[in-house]
Amino acid sequence: MAIKPFEFLQQVRSETSKVTWPTRRETLLTTAMVFVMAAVASIFFLLADQVIRFGMNFLLNMLR
Repeated sequence: MAIKPFEFLQQVRSETSKVTWPTRRETLLTTAMVFVMAAVASIFFLLADQVIRFGMNFLLNMLR
């Protein structure tokens, strides 16, 4: 079943009018939250890496 290009564009326009677009404030808030969570995750993984490194160095030095 082929849809005519003009009919398709009308359907697209109809569907996009149903979308609830975020406000500018919502967009800025969610962007800030993403940056904060990325920073928190990077600090967590840095600390986890340092703990693992310390543990491995401790174990390897015990075996010498």
